[in-house]
Amino acid sequence: MNQTTIDLKDGDQCKVIAGTHKGKSGTVRDINTSKTGHITITVEQIDSVRFKTLARNVELI
Repeated sequence: MNQTTIDLKDGDQCKVIAGTHKGKSGTVRDINTSKTGHITITVEQIDSVRFKTLARNVELI
């Protein structure tokens, strides 16, 4: 687990640095841990579009 996922909390601003949504940014809205132990988050963009991604694919801004 890297420092980003430890400090991640609801309402933080983040930028996606890897994966399908690379380059997008927004606000962290929902943090979950899957059955396999991966941390997933919902990111809400400024235009209210939401998408899910892995916490390891984002960095705080």
